Amino acid sequence: MDSMSLLIDGKKVAASLREEVELEISRLKGEGLAPKLAVILAGEDPASVLYSRSMEKACQSVGVDFELFHLPGTPSEEKVINVIKELNNNSLIHGIMIMLPLPRGINKQKVLEAVAPLKDVDGVHPINRGYILSNSEGLFPTTPQSCIEILLRNGIEISGKHAVLVGRGESVGKPLVYMMLNQNATVTVCHTRTRDLKQHTRQADILIAAVGRARMITADMVKPGAVVVDAGINEAGDGGICGDVDFERVREIAGAISPVPGGVGSLTTMLIQKNLLKAIRLQRKYSERQGGPCCIG
Repeated sequence: MDSMSLLIDGKKVAASLREEVELEISRLKGEGLAPKLAVILAGEDPASVLYSRSMEKACQSVGVDFELFHLPGTPSEEKVINVIKELNNNSLIHGIMIMLPLPRGINKQKVLEAVAPLKDVDGVHPINRGYILSNSEGLFPTTPQSCIEILLRNGIEISGKHAVLVGRGESVGKPLVYMMLNQNATVTVCHTRTRDLKQHTRQADILIAAVGRARMITADMVKPGAVVVDAGINEAGDGGICGDVDFERVREIAGAISPVPGGVGSLTTMLIQKNLLKAIRLQRKYSERQGGPCCIG
């Protein structure tokens, strides 16, 4: 195709997600329930501090209560886990996020596994990962969700298509494999050990890049008319950011393409809010089954 390829607009999708979130929050508040997100920040990582602030603003903008639990310096693993346990058992907290990276000496997996699965709005708990594999109801990571939402909400069908994923990382690639299978795509996974990468990528109806290497996907790797979703985010030479796809050249070949910025990343904050609302629904179901309050620590 030529430069008339469809630009997959993440901001437009994020706006429609925001409307849905605000409507649901308004409904819940009418029932006397105030959705609340707790963020745990251990240490002083500058990127985490910034992300915490942006998450607070995002919560305020849609009417979600927000509380930051900052453990300054180098808190012990036990201290972090004790805070998580308290939040697990606090019925006024509906979602918990752990800012990463954690300070040295803290076992990341141990901390993430301490979060109650029904409050795990980042979708990182092994139980929620298991729900992805079994195509069950759970809380799933937002970037893979974003890749799917950005396609479906732009009218791009996934079912029956050949999707090629470049990248097998824990946060995006691996969960996305099963989430695409759950959408009835035929999935090929490529990674650093894949031989003749181009041979695989040129077969894709839907090509998703999640490798963390700037402009790695070049025009000669894309089948004409293919849909290209860029889930990468890298520092560009000019001080800005760019994706894993050589956007300007690939857009001349692709049938549709998502930009960076303005694509997949535009949805993730709203999808955290969506996960928070889903968490509330799942917690209510749990309480009804147990016949009592949702104590899930």
